Amino acid sequence: MKLKILLASILLIPVICGCKSKKNVDADTSQPIPPPIRAAIVTDAGGIGDQSFNAMAWKGLQRAEREYGIQVKYLESREQADYATNLAKLAQDSYDIVFAVGYLMEDAIKEVAPKFPNVNFAIIDGNAPDLPNAASLKFHDEQGSFLAGALAGLTTKTNKIGFIGGVKIPLIEKFEYGYRAGALTVNPNIEVITAYCGKFNDPAKGKELALAQYSNGIDIIFHAAGGSGLGVIDAAKSKDNKIYVIGIDSDQDHLAEGKVLTSMMKRVDNAVFAACIDELNGRFTSGEQYFGLKDNGLSLSPMKYTKHKVPADTLDKIDKLKQIIIDGKITVPKTKDELSEYKAPEI
Repeated sequence: MKLKILLASILLIPVICGCKSKKNVDADTSQPIPPPIRAAIVTDAGGIGDQSFNAMAWKGLQRAEREYGIQVKYLESREQADYATNLAKLAQDSYDIVFAVGYLMEDAIKEVAPKFPNVNFAIIDGNAPDLPNAASLKFHDEQGSFLAGALAGLTTKTNKIGFIGGVKIPLIEKFEYGYRAGALTVNPNIEVITAYCGKFNDPAKGKELALAQYSNGIDIIFHAAGGSGLGVIDAAKSKDNKIYVIGIDSDQDHLAEGKVLTSMMKRVDNAVFAACIDELNGRFTSGEQYFGLKDNGLSLSPMKYTKHKVPADTLDKIDKLKQIIIDGKITVPKTKDELSEYKAPEI
C-alpha cells in the first residue's frame, strides 16, 4: 500500500482532540479530561531496555504521551509464548492501538487481531493479517545500511570491514547487502567479511565474533544483531583507537564514546509516533507502510563523539549519496542477486 504517512511533517499534524496533556482539567467540571486515545506496545524478549529496537518503539509512544496526552503502556515478553497473551490482554483492556514489536509476532497478531475488530494492531517488521484493523510498519533498511557502508568504506585504513548480523534471515540480509553496496560504491576494492550470531539476545556470541574479525585485520564492524550487538560494541571498547563499530536501530554512539563511528538509526520511534497520530485523527491505515531515508524513517546518528575525526569531503559524499537515493536515481540492493546486478553511481 502506498505510504500515506509523511514523517517529515508530523510536527504539524492537526489533532482532533484539543487536549495536550492528561493533566489538563475541564474548566466546568474540574475533572481530568480523559486521554484522547490509549496506545501500547508488546516487546520481544529484549525489552525496552535493549538500547535498540524495542527502546525506539517505546520512545515513539513516550513522545505521543508527551506531546498529545496519549495514554501509553508497554508489556515485555519473556518468551514467544507471551506474545499472543500480551497482545490479547492489551486489547481486552480497551487500548485503541497495539503495536507488536518484531517479525516474531506475526503468528500472534494473526491469532489475536481477528478476535478484536474494534482494536487496531500494527506489527513492526512483520506481515500483518489482511484485515482492516491490522497494519505492517516496514523499513527500507538497506538504504540506511548503504550510507553506513559508504562511511565505512571511506574511513577504513585496512580496506577490510565487517558485518555481524543476528539471525540470517531476509530481514537482516537487507542490512548486509545494503552495507556491502555502500562500501563498494566508494571503495571498489574493499573486502567485506560477514558473520551471524544465530540469535538476537546473545552478547557473548556477538563479542566473540567481533573479536575474531578485529583480530583478522578488520577495523570497522557494522552490527545488525539487536541485543547480541551490544557484545560487538563491548569488543570495540577493548581495542585501540584505530578500530570502530557501527551501531544499529537507536543512537548507540554513547555506549562506547569515540569507538562507535556512527549508528544506523531505524526510526521505529517516528513510525510508532506517526501511527499514533493517525489513530488519534481517525486515519488508521491497514496494510503495508514503508519508511526510508526520504521520510525520516532511517538516518545516520549525529556522530557526537566522532564527527570531528571524519574529513569534510567524506561527509559531503555521504550527503550526496543520501540525496541520490532519495531522488530515486538508484535502488539499493537488498539481496545477493540484486547486489550482483548493482551499478554504482558516480559521486
